[in-house]
Amino acid sequence: MKQRIEWTGIRVPHRPGIDADAEALASAKREIRRALGITPGNLRIAKKSIDARRGIAFVYTVSAEADGIAEGAEKKHAALRICPEPSVARVRGTEPLAYRPVIVGFGPAGMFAGLLLAEEGYAPLILERGGTVDERTAAVRRFIRDGILDERTNVQFGAGGAGTFSDGKLTTRIGDPLVAWVMQTLADLGAPEDILYKAKPHIGTDILREVVKNADRRIRSLGGEIRYHTRASRITSSSLDAEGETIPFDALVLATGHSARDTVGELIDGGYSVAAKPFSVGVRAEHLQKDIDEALFHEHAGDPALGAGEYQLSFRRGERGCYTFCMCPGGVVVPSASEAGGVVTNGMSVRARDGVNANAAVCVSVLPSDFGSSPREAVAFQRGLEQAAFRLGGGDYRAPCQTVGDFLNGTHGTACSKILPTYRDGNVAMRDLASILPPFVTGMLREGLADFGRKLRGYDDPAVPLTGVETRTSSPVRILRGEDGCALGHPGIYPCGEGAGYAGGIVSAAVDGVRTAQKIMKRRAPAKTSG
Repeated sequence: MKQRIEWTGIRVPHRPGIDADAEALASAKREIRRALGITPGNLRIAKKSIDARRGIAFVYTVSAEADGIAEGAEKKHAALRICPEPSVARVRGTEPLAYRPVIVGFGPAGMFAGLLLAEEGYAPLILERGGTVDERTAAVRRFIRDGILDERTNVQFGAGGAGTFSDGKLTTRIGDPLVAWVMQTLADLGAPEDILYKAKPHIGTDILREVVKNADRRIRSLGGEIRYHTRASRITSSSLDAEGETIPFDALVLATGHSARDTVGELIDGGYSVAAKPFSVGVRAEHLQKDIDEALFHEHAGDPALGAGEYQLSFRRGERGCYTFCMCPGGVVVPSASEAGGVVTNGMSVRARDGVNANAAVCVSVLPSDFGSSPREAVAFQRGLEQAAFRLGGGDYRAPCQTVGDFLNGTHGTACSKILPTYRDGNVAMRDLASILPPFVTGMLREGLADFGRKLRGYDDPAVPLTGVETRTSSPVRILRGEDGCALGHPGIYPCGEGAGYAGGIVSAAVDGVRTAQKIMKRRAPAKTSG
């Protein structure tokens, strides 16, 4: 009986012009044959990363098919793993739902809950307050060009959720076995095949938009329905309002995303158990991508085999941390407000990652004790920073910006010259960020930037622009739920994904969406008739 195995830890030193992938496959075949005494077949790359700590090498895990593996071989050979094929359990209850499941939000959590439910014949109804991918693209372009914000369709709201206008990063720290199934599903929907093996996979916002469109088509083809420009409100135990229409349900998935502050407020008013949780705030730092490449790869910078350099940096003092988040090689800083009178930043890059600048959030952890500990105060803390940034930038959605040199020295006003800010095509105002950031954030940012400069050459270059503010790194609240996945005291209502406080990125949100759909399926069968 053939089994799928993985052989880890294969190193191939970087040499210009050499096909490192082919060398890795050949090396894995030799090692497996020598160690196990069998000839593996159907070899493919399962994981690939770059190690630039001592010289530059590619590090691989290779997947293969094999039979005749001796019992206990995994214990004998540390490099060997025996792996199941990606799958998802599809257990159904026997009692039919009275109505089709309703999903609020079409970000990763809502999308993957909808995909699985549609595949299993549950014909879900998905309500999304924002517009389609094409409508979002037009709205974001208009905001960048003219500073005209659409509060219903923007970087935060609409088809695909906030991740649609990002780098499309698929890195995750969760060890859930459903990750492989989520990744394979994304590839089936049009994501590049290399997401299945790269250590730091990314799709790119341009490709991700097509993936979201394909997910929309697939759900509809399987009997599901998606309604855009439809905000859910007045949620009771058995119905909700959808733009004036009352929709009954007995299974409701709340996958609203981390920026649906109005929905959170309504849930608190309705007696739901909502708790504040830690989150982070900070700024976007931009460097020339070529400088990042040179700092990481030295004389090999620019080699196409290495791609655009990426980094992840962190610094801690006591219980507080400063770290880089959502690093976008060759990307731009994108205006991400969803409320009038606020400025929010995020990073975005296309698949090619071929822009002049690299950017990343440089964030400082915010603890409940910093804002008063209640969920309303957590949201108010974020909103207050966004509104202060709006005012500091001039009240027209320009973002306040400051060079690292000025920020570290306590001065402001130096114009950007070496590195040009990309927020709204450079529509920033040179201001003193310390005038709006809390002292604990300012202090940790200054310490963190100096530390990062010691770890990555040029990171604290005085010419680096810092654009503020970054506030939507994660949800500041958690909607508490039980082992059955339902909100405490509200059976049949399933808080899910990043907005509910149970995920931190595209993949973990998608996995939580799948888990939520499984809980509904395990409990109930599809409705006998949809609608």
